Amino acid sequence: MLRTWLSINGQAPQLGDQQQIADWSAQANAQLWIDIDLSNYLQIEAEEILKQFNCHALSIVDVFRHRHPPKIELFDDQVFLLYRGIQQCLGELRFEHMQLAMFIGPNYLITLHQGRSQGIENLLEQGFAKYLNAPLSLASRIMHTSSNLYLNQLLEFEDKLSELEEQIHEHGNDYILAAITRKKTDLLRLNRIFNYHLNLSQTLIELQHQTEPSNISIDQPVMQDLHERFERLQSLSRMYYEICGDLVDGYLSISSHKLNNTMRVLTLITAIFVPLSFLAGIYGMNFEVIPELHHPDGYFILLAVMASIALGLIGLFKWKRWF
Repeated sequence: MLRTWLSINGQAPQLGDQQQIADWSAQANAQLWIDIDLSNYLQIEAEEILKQFNCHALSIVDVFRHRHPPKIELFDDQVFLLYRGIQQCLGELRFEHMQLAMFIGPNYLITLHQGRSQGIENLLEQGFAKYLNAPLSLASRIMHTSSNLYLNQLLEFEDKLSELEEQIHEHGNDYILAAITRKKTDLLRLNRIFNYHLNLSQTLIELQHQTEPSNISIDQPVMQDLHERFERLQSLSRMYYEICGDLVDGYLSISSHKLNNTMRVLTLITAIFVPLSFLAGIYGMNFEVIPELHHPDGYFILLAVMASIALGLIGLFKWKRWF
């Protein structure tokens, strides 16, 4: 599916189709946004449109790769962006990601993606007319709108993280530990994406100091706003990842401490019964030469000795505070 929005002489953009590309070419003061959903649009036709706008051949190849890290490339009169967009938010830090490619020129923006882009659709609902005159700002707002979904999920996870922290301290178990470990994996994956995006926004901020592309309008406040958003996403994901790691380490430390206490009690019990078992073994042997066997009070004397040893060891362990 191909959608276009054309604005002539600063007028409100009009929704149209491929015919508006010819109208844009015929106008000296026109702005155009072309949005192509590659899931139901022929690749060869999309390539023809990109070639019509003199897009670099290697960048066109990157667009149709199944998976490519986010990046930015600068050309003489064009900026090429690959952004990790969102097709669907699955909840609890899980997203169905999509590759969103953007070709940005002095008076046009081309976006290409597989399936429905949440960032684009949300921006269409909010309104984008004021950004169409600066295509780079429009591309930044698409990324900013998409990042809102990331931010909302991270802020919701903050409450969930507090619940997990209370649960693991009150009655931690392997199920809670597994849940925290899964969240660590999700946060690590998101943090990797945010690192890419942060580098991308940093390059956008530095565009005004670049010699190329020289004819693309740069709205520095919009760029700075996007960069600050990506910085916040990265810092939040890193902080939550570290908190989850601390919770896992704390749970393992508590479990190890409990195990050590259990082993210490078992060791002390064993230490008490070792001499008792030794005496029982000695006097349990069937030899006639054992004098105590014929003593009328031998049994009670042995019990008293064994009780004294046991009580003495218990007293010693108490004095050393091993209990």
